[in-house]
Amino acid sequence: MANEVLKTLLKEYEQKRIRSEMELESRKERLYKEIPRLEEIEDELNSYAIKTAKSILSGGDYSLDELNKRVIKLKKEKEEILSKAGLDASCLKPRYECNICKDTGYILDDNYNTIMCTCLRQKLLDISYNKSNMSNLNKENFDTFNLNVFSNKVDVEKFKANISPRKNMEYIYKKCRAFVENFDNPDYKNLLFTGNTGLGKTFMSNCIANELLKMGKTVLYQTAPVLLETIIDNKMAKNKKDSQKEFYKNVLECDLLIIDDLGTECINSMKLSELFTILNTRLLNFNSKITKTIISTNLGIDKIFNSYEERIGSRIAGFYDILYFFGDDLRLKRRIGIPIRLYRY
Repeated sequence: MANEVLKTLLKEYEQKRIRSEMELESRKERLYKEIPRLEEIEDELNSYAIKTAKSILSGGDYSLDELNKRVIKLKKEKEEILSKAGLDASCLKPRYECNICKDTGYILDDNYNTIMCTCLRQKLLDISYNKSNMSNLNKENFDTFNLNVFSNKVDVEKFKANISPRKNMEYIYKKCRAFVENFDNPDYKNLLFTGNTGLGKTFMSNCIANELLKMGKTVLYQTAPVLLETIIDNKMAKNKKDSQKEFYKNVLECDLLIIDDLGTECINSMKLSELFTILNTRLLNFNSKITKTIISTNLGIDKIFNSYEERIGSRIAGFYDILYFFGDDLRLKRRIGIPIRLYRY
């Protein structure tokens, strides 16, 4: 199944790459008709590239300094022509969906080994694991976040806080933005979202996921029950499939792991052990890369200590920024007919 999915994706990549290159040729043909000098410059640059290569390989008659001067002059002329036409150099290059792998799905690492590009890895994660968990990213992102849906009223008795839900969400919003901006800082903490349902925890998780995907990071989003049960089922299987091994590898090594609904799973010693391994491995960067985790739960930190082993509670308390969500249930307001938009259009 996994191999079939990969084959299908690679065919899609090939089609995208061919389409980008065909669009480039069509764009060039149109531009060269409108501005013939552009085609002349491109031909001259190609000619100089060949002469430069020959000169380097065989010690030819061409002066490298002279060739470089001509190339610089031609490139400057090309930029000026494009600028006058309201264009830039990108119009003469393929417009790939992924500029890292040029829509091939693979890149070379620092040791010149061929490895899978993050864009292809993410597509595999989405198809195999994320599925419906991250289906609302086009609506649930920082650009559509609307702070005004949260109450500006301070209610200490109801919410046990001396600030309003809106002021609290403003703080959470800033912390989530900072989490994205400092993602590659190994000393920057993970996030624990805690609070009742309908307060925006999933929305904020999607906001962060959206930004990190734009940055070329891989994101795996799973509920705690599905995550832990899948890992244990895979480990108990007698004849492990490659897809089962790959799932555990992705859990430990994806750039961002989002564990939703912690506390809704049936707890046993095996699940506690697996949860600790996941959190600890990702915290200590045993994968030789920076990995971060977001945990979303209805449990407060005190209940996490009571419900889970102390070593799990201490990892969360020490290495996670704990963000408390409080306010009125936005989902309930929708159900009873109060117009609420967590996002703006």
